[in-house]
Amino acid sequence: MAEDYGRVARALDGCRVDAVSIQHEFGIWGGADGEFVLDFVRALNLPAVATLHAVTRRPTPSQRRIVSELVAATAATVVMSQAAAGLLGRAYGIDPGRVEVIPHGVPDLPLVDPSGAKPGLSLSEAPFLLSFGLLGPGKGYELAIAAMPAVAAALPSARYVILGSTHPDLLRREGEVYRRSLQDQIRELGLTNHVELVDRFVGRTELGRWLQAADVFVTPYPNLEQTVSGTLSHAMGAGKAIVSTPFPYATELLAGGRGVLAKPDPAALAAAFIALLGDPVRRSAIGARAHAYSRQMLWPGVGLRYLQLFKRVTETRPLVAGRPVLESANA
Repeated sequence: MAEDYGRVARALDGCRVDAVSIQHEFGIWGGADGEFVLDFVRALNLPAVATLHAVTRRPTPSQRRIVSELVAATAATVVMSQAAAGLLGRAYGIDPGRVEVIPHGVPDLPLVDPSGAKPGLSLSEAPFLLSFGLLGPGKGYELAIAAMPAVAAALPSARYVILGSTHPDLLRREGEVYRRSLQDQIRELGLTNHVELVDRFVGRTELGRWLQAADVFVTPYPNLEQTVSGTLSHAMGAGKAIVSTPFPYATELLAGGRGVLAKPDPAALAAAFIALLGDPVRRSAIGARAHAYSRQMLWPGVGLRYLQLFKRVTETRPLVAGRPVLESANA
């Protein structure tokens, strides 16, 4: 209910809270285009920082209004890429001075040779491509699967693994219809020995092992307006050679030889897959550059930047009795 958002915001006055972190995507807040986030922030009597996880390139008038009002009502706004920051100015008319760029955090994974990580997952030495995440349409898995007949013809031992359980919202709406459609595509293309759907949610440790074992990571998103990708960030943190479609976040992070961009087309993806799988020296060099770049994205550093931001937005606010001051990261 709309009134619940204001009720929760007002209840925070009685808690030991100095600042509120608002995580924003249009689909996670109630109301049309998530407009109930505005009811929440208007009722707050505390400074708030809004982190925008998705910045739409062509917002509807409603989406533009909601984001603009959210930014105006909060003490600071965070996006995860320069591309998203620029888009807020161009498409939403937001003052760049109100926007902080703090990267998507990644775990601190060592850079390892995939051949040393594969035995831990009972994998053969055969080269393989990896995508991971909650399974659902819109991520381009169909495109990557359609690229695999050409890859299998050039490199008969190559495989593509899609790791992840079906998105729970999708599962509630339609069950495993989407997963079965991918399985049908795999069978129709004769790829049962070359494409595998691993149907389970894996924890952080196991995910790290899969990333380290993969030879190439793939983000084949057909939506070229996407402004952030946690899976791509994660793969950079593991030092993977990445093939991605050229959505803004990938274009920014994979610049400077840190990855390979390919059009959202099976032929273009196949060419990129074959070139990287067949060139271990190039793969290693690209992965090393990605790994070095990702050191600025490690969670401790990202957490410190958020802590510094929260301290800054609370500095001018009178201290509420009984509420602890945010501690320094060096304490």
